[in-house]
Amino acid sequence: MTADSAPVAPHALRILSLGDSYTIGEGVSATDRWPMQLAALLRQRGIDAAEPTIVAHTGWTTDELSSGIDAAQLEPPYDLVTLLIGVNDQYRGGKATEYRPRFRALLGRAVTFAGGEAERVIVLSIPDWGVTPFASGRDRVAIAAAIREFNEVNRDETIRVTGLAANWVDVTASFTRAASDPSLLAADGLHPSAAMYADWAQLVLAAVEAQIKSGRRWRG
Repeated sequence: MTADSAPVAPHALRILSLGDSYTIGEGVSATDRWPMQLAALLRQRGIDAAEPTIVAHTGWTTDELSSGIDAAQLEPPYDLVTLLIGVNDQYRGGKATEYRPRFRALLGRAVTFAGGEAERVIVLSIPDWGVTPFASGRDRVAIAAAIREFNEVNRDETIRVTGLAANWVDVTASFTRAASDPSLLAADGLHPSAAMYADWAQLVLAAVEAQIKSGRRWRG
Protein backbone atom coordinates (compact mmCIF):
# COMPACT_ATOMS: atom_id res chain seq x y z
CA MET A 1 0.00 0.00 0.00
CA THR A 2 1.05 3.55 -0.65
CA ALA A 3 -0.52 6.63 0.84
CA ASP A 4 1.89 9.29 -0.16
CA SER A 5 2.21 11.95 -2.80
CA ALA A 6 4.87 14.40 -3.88
CA PRO A 7 4.84 17.96 -2.47
CA VAL A 8 2.74 20.17 -4.75
CA ALA A 9 1.57 23.73 -5.09
CA PRO A 10 -1.69 24.48 -3.21
CA HIS A 11 -3.65 24.87 -6.44
CA ALA A 12 -2.74 21.48 -7.92
CA LEU A 13 -5.59 19.04 -8.42
CA ARG A 14 -5.36 16.35 -5.75
CA ILE A 15 -6.36 12.77 -6.59
CA LEU A 16 -7.08 9.96 -4.15
CA SER A 17 -7.41 6.44 -5.58
CA LEU A 18 -8.86 3.65 -3.43
CA GLY A 19 -8.86 -0.01 -4.37
CA ASP A 20 -7.03 -3.30 -4.69
CA SER A 21 -4.55 -4.85 -7.14
CA TYR A 22 -6.16 -3.07 -10.07
CA THR A 23 -5.39 0.31 -8.50
CA ILE A 24 -1.96 -0.45 -7.03
CA GLY A 25 -0.99 -1.92 -10.41
CA GLU A 26 0.08 -5.47 -9.60
CA GLY A 27 2.64 -6.55 -12.19
CA VAL A 28 3.44 -3.12 -13.63
CA SER A 29 5.74 -0.27 -12.64
CA ALA A 30 4.49 2.53 -10.41
CA THR A 31 4.36 4.97 -13.32
CA ASP A 32 2.18 2.56 -15.31
CA ARG A 33 -0.60 2.36 -12.73
CA TRP A 34 -3.75 3.83 -14.22
CA PRO A 35 -4.08 6.63 -11.60
CA MET A 36 -0.55 7.75 -12.44
CA GLN A 37 -1.32 7.62 -16.15
CA LEU A 38 -4.50 9.61 -15.52
CA ALA A 39 -2.57 12.35 -13.73
CA ALA A 40 -0.09 12.48 -16.61
CA LEU A 41 -2.95 12.82 -19.12
CA LEU A 42 -4.48 15.65 -17.12
CA ARG A 43 -1.16 17.49 -17.07
CA GLN A 44 -0.89 17.05 -20.83
CA ARG A 45 -4.22 18.87 -21.07
CA GLY A 46 -2.98 21.78 -19.01
CA ILE A 47 -4.52 20.70 -15.70
CA ASP A 48 -2.05 20.95 -12.84
CA ALA A 49 -2.54 17.48 -11.34
CA ALA A 50 -0.49 16.22 -8.42
CA GLU A 51 0.81 12.67 -8.21
CA PRO A 52 -2.13 10.60 -6.93
CA THR A 53 -2.36 9.37 -3.38
CA ILE A 54 -3.07 5.62 -3.58
CA VAL A 55 -4.55 3.45 -0.87
CA ALA A 56 -4.68 -0.04 -2.35
CA HIS A 57 -3.18 -3.49 -1.96
CA THR A 58 -3.28 -6.69 -3.97
CA GLY A 59 -5.94 -9.05 -2.64
CA TRP A 60 -7.91 -6.48 -0.66
CA THR A 61 -11.64 -6.94 -0.16
CA THR A 62 -14.03 -4.14 0.73
CA ASP A 63 -13.45 -4.75 4.45
CA GLU A 64 -9.67 -4.76 4.01
CA LEU A 65 -9.75 -1.54 2.01
CA SER A 66 -11.77 0.07 4.79
CA SER A 67 -9.14 -1.00 7.31
CA GLY A 68 -6.40 0.26 4.98
CA ILE A 69 -8.09 3.64 4.82
CA ASP A 70 -8.23 3.73 8.61
CA ALA A 71 -4.49 3.13 8.76
CA ALA A 72 -3.57 5.64 6.05
CA GLN A 73 -2.73 9.20 7.00
CA LEU A 74 -4.97 10.93 4.50
CA GLU A 75 -5.39 14.67 4.18
CA PRO A 76 -8.77 15.50 2.66
CA PRO A 77 -10.40 17.13 0.89
CA TYR A 78 -9.34 15.78 -2.50
CA ASP A 79 -10.44 17.19 -5.85
CA LEU A 80 -11.02 13.75 -7.31
CA VAL A 81 -11.56 10.41 -5.55
CA THR A 82 -11.66 7.13 -7.46
CA LEU A 83 -12.93 3.80 -6.14
CA LEU A 84 -12.46 0.34 -7.63
CA ILE A 85 -13.12 -2.55 -5.25
CA GLY A 86 -14.96 -5.86 -5.08
CA VAL A 87 -13.19 -8.44 -7.20
CA ASN A 88 -11.71 -10.15 -4.15
CA ASP A 89 -15.07 -10.20 -2.39
CA GLN A 90 -16.38 -12.13 -5.40
CA TYR A 91 -13.27 -14.31 -5.74
CA ARG A 92 -13.55 -15.41 -2.11
CA GLY A 93 -17.13 -16.53 -2.65
CA GLY A 94 -18.96 -13.46 -1.39
CA LYS A 95 -22.41 -12.53 -2.64
CA ALA A 96 -23.54 -9.29 -4.22
CA THR A 97 -26.07 -8.82 -1.42
CA GLU A 98 -23.20 -8.85 1.09
CA TYR A 99 -21.11 -6.57 -1.10
CA ARG A 100 -23.75 -3.84 -1.36
CA PRO A 101 -23.63 -2.44 2.22
CA ARG A 102 -19.83 -2.69 2.30
CA PHE A 103 -19.46 -0.90 -1.01
CA ARG A 104 -22.05 1.68 0.02
CA ALA A 105 -20.02 2.45 3.14
CA LEU A 106 -16.82 2.86 1.13
CA LEU A 107 -18.57 5.10 -1.37
CA GLY A 108 -19.76 7.25 1.50
CA ARG A 109 -16.22 7.54 2.77
CA ALA A 110 -15.05 8.47 -0.73
CA VAL A 111 -17.59 11.29 -0.86
CA THR A 112 -16.37 12.53 2.51
CA PHE A 113 -12.79 12.52 1.22
CA ALA A 114 -14.02 14.61 -1.73
CA GLY A 115 -15.18 17.29 0.66
CA GLY A 116 -18.77 16.06 0.56
CA GLU A 117 -19.03 16.74 -3.17
CA ALA A 118 -20.27 13.44 -4.62
CA GLU A 119 -19.71 14.56 -8.20
CA ARG A 120 -15.97 14.44 -7.53
CA VAL A 121 -16.11 10.67 -6.95
CA ILE A 122 -15.65 8.28 -9.84
CA VAL A 123 -16.27 4.54 -9.50
CA LEU A 124 -14.72 2.02 -11.87
CA SER A 125 -16.42 -1.28 -12.64
CA ILE A 126 -14.88 -4.62 -11.67
CA PRO A 127 -13.09 -6.45 -14.53
CA ASP A 128 -14.16 -9.98 -15.39
CA TRP A 129 -11.09 -11.99 -14.44
CA GLY A 130 -12.75 -15.06 -15.91
CA VAL A 131 -11.52 -14.09 -19.37
CA THR A 132 -7.87 -14.44 -18.32
CA PRO A 133 -5.56 -17.47 -18.52
CA PHE A 134 -5.58 -17.50 -14.71
CA ALA A 135 -9.20 -18.68 -14.87
CA SER A 136 -8.39 -21.73 -17.01
CA GLY A 137 -10.34 -24.73 -15.75
CA ARG A 138 -12.83 -22.60 -13.81
CA ASP A 139 -16.46 -21.88 -14.65
CA ARG A 140 -16.01 -18.73 -16.71
CA VAL A 141 -19.74 -18.31 -17.27
CA ALA A 142 -20.40 -18.34 -13.53
CA ILE A 143 -17.57 -15.87 -12.92
CA ALA A 144 -18.96 -13.48 -15.54
CA ALA A 145 -22.45 -13.71 -14.03
CA ALA A 146 -21.14 -12.97 -10.54
CA ILE A 147 -19.07 -10.01 -11.73
CA ARG A 148 -22.15 -8.62 -13.51
CA GLU A 149 -24.11 -8.80 -10.27
CA PHE A 150 -21.38 -7.00 -8.37
CA ASN A 151 -21.16 -4.33 -11.06
CA GLU A 152 -24.91 -3.82 -11.01
CA VAL A 153 -24.53 -3.07 -7.32
CA ASN A 154 -21.68 -0.57 -7.63
CA ARG A 155 -23.30 1.15 -10.60
CA ASP A 156 -26.65 1.46 -8.83
CA GLU A 157 -25.02 2.79 -5.67
CA THR A 158 -22.86 5.25 -7.62
CA ILE A 159 -25.84 6.73 -9.46
CA ARG A 160 -27.90 6.81 -6.26
CA VAL A 161 -25.20 8.74 -4.39
CA THR A 162 -23.81 11.00 -7.13
CA GLY A 163 -26.91 11.34 -9.27
CA LEU A 164 -24.68 11.02 -12.31
CA ALA A 165 -24.34 7.92 -14.46
CA ALA A 166 -21.13 9.42 -15.86
CA ASN A 167 -19.47 8.91 -12.49
CA TRP A 168 -19.50 5.14 -13.07
CA VAL A 169 -16.83 4.12 -15.59
CA ASP A 170 -17.11 0.76 -17.31
CA VAL A 171 -13.66 -0.81 -17.64
CA THR A 172 -15.06 -4.35 -17.76
CA ALA A 173 -15.82 -4.15 -21.46
CA SER A 174 -12.27 -3.00 -22.15
CA PHE A 175 -10.86 -5.83 -20.05
CA THR A 176 -12.64 -8.52 -22.08
CA ARG A 177 -10.26 -7.78 -24.96
CA ALA A 178 -7.57 -9.51 -22.92
CA ALA A 179 -9.23 -12.82 -23.85
CA SER A 180 -7.74 -12.51 -27.33
CA ASP A 181 -4.86 -10.09 -26.78
CA PRO A 182 -2.26 -11.27 -24.24
CA SER A 183 -0.40 -7.96 -24.53
CA LEU A 184 -3.17 -6.45 -22.41
CA LEU A 185 -2.20 -8.61 -19.44
CA ALA A 186 0.78 -8.55 -17.11
CA ALA A 187 3.16 -11.50 -16.97
CA ASP A 188 0.99 -13.25 -14.35
CA GLY A 189 -1.80 -13.74 -16.88
CA LEU A 190 -4.34 -12.13 -14.57
CA HIS A 191 -3.70 -8.45 -13.99
CA PRO A 192 -3.76 -5.69 -16.60
CA SER A 193 -0.65 -4.59 -18.44
CA ALA A 194 0.44 -0.98 -18.80
CA ALA A 195 -1.37 -0.89 -22.15
CA MET A 196 -4.65 -1.92 -20.54
CA TYR A 197 -4.19 0.62 -17.78
CA ALA A 198 -3.65 3.27 -20.46
CA ASP A 199 -7.13 2.46 -21.77
CA TRP A 200 -8.58 2.78 -18.28
CA ALA A 201 -6.87 6.12 -17.75
CA GLN A 202 -8.44 7.41 -20.96
CA LEU A 203 -11.88 6.23 -19.87
CA VAL A 204 -11.60 7.95 -16.50
CA LEU A 205 -10.20 11.04 -18.17
CA ALA A 206 -13.30 11.25 -20.35
CA ALA A 207 -15.47 11.23 -17.22
CA VAL A 208 -13.38 13.95 -15.60
CA GLU A 209 -13.44 16.10 -18.73
CA ALA A 210 -17.22 15.73 -18.94
CA GLN A 211 -17.46 17.09 -15.41
CA ILE A 212 -15.15 19.99 -16.20
CA LYS A 213 -17.12 20.87 -19.33
CA SER A 214 -20.33 20.83 -17.31
CA GLY A 215 -18.90 23.70 -15.30
CA ARG A 216 -18.34 21.77 -12.08
CA ARG A 217 -15.53 23.01 -9.85
CA TRP A 218 -12.48 20.76 -9.71
CA ARG A 219 -10.35 22.71 -7.31
CA GLY A 220 -10.27 22.27 -3.54
